[in-house]
Amino acid sequence: MASTAAAIRTQGLRKSYGSRIALDGLDLEVPQGVVYGFLGPNGAGKTTTMRVLVGLIRPDAGRVELFGEPYDRSQRRLLHRVGALIEQPAFLPYLSGRDNLRVTGAAGPPVPAGRVDEVLDFIGLADRARDRYGTYSQGMRQRLGIAAALLNDPPLLLLDEPANGLDPAGIADLRQTFRNLAASGKTVFVSSHILPEIQQLADLVGIVDRGRLVRQGSLRELLAGSGQLKLRVDAARVPEATALLEHAVGADGVRLDGRGPEWLTVATNPERAGELNRLLVTSGIDVSSLEAGSDLEQLFLSLTEH
Repeated sequence: MASTAAAIRTQGLRKSYGSRIALDGLDLEVPQGVVYGFLGPNGAGKTTTMRVLVGLIRPDAGRVELFGEPYDRSQRRLLHRVGALIEQPAFLPYLSGRDNLRVTGAAGPPVPAGRVDEVLDFIGLADRARDRYGTYSQGMRQRLGIAAALLNDPPLLLLDEPANGLDPAGIADLRQTFRNLAASGKTVFVSSHILPEIQQLADLVGIVDRGRLVRQGSLRELLAGSGQLKLRVDAARVPEATALLEHAVGADGVRLDGRGPEWLTVATNPERAGELNRLLVTSGIDVSSLEAGSDLEQLFLSLTEH
């Protein structure tokens, strides 16, 4: 961490749209120098949170701090330290990618000479910099939005679904880009619905549901409590295997897996794989397949199952 001050801290954020509650006392703390994955189902309050953080909307109640300083719409100078891509990037279709970035740069703090071409190269658009934005694919438009967020070399990036429209190679490149930025001391706050990608990318994860933070921590901490084993046994022996496993891990820890009637999922630390395998085998139940792992998707669904 670059300093003891959090890059982002919110306390008791509330926001309603008529009778619909978007944020219901949201508390976040995001340290500096990490990739933070911000997860939640549709309508959980992710985009509302990001719009509050950049001053696009006002919260009804609560407090926001950026880099340890209180932030509201009267402190917009703090936004000079923030790069953001929220919802769809807005560019002029008749201008080239390079000229769109020049227009964007002119609206904020002075952009150093050569910085536009530097970020275009960094984000992989140097060879299309002279082409009109209207000819860009969805993935290229998303890349240009990220380039705009990087123009002022901000220490904090807020990115809403940054992988939209990118192919697998583009997503892999983006993942490495974010890791490099975090390694240089920047904070990358990423809202995404691509859970496997967040599992590979993020240092810390916050999961929101109905406007509240329901779980936050490092991936290692979160997944330590969501380990699981998947076992395949003869379908005729599933009831017997289920009873043995429930006795070992608890009545709520065993369920049928969706792959077929012969598969069981056991919620337990993957380190118990050998122990549970021996339990079944010594009881005369052959285990034809055993898979161990920790699954962010399963944790996410268990926390937001409504």
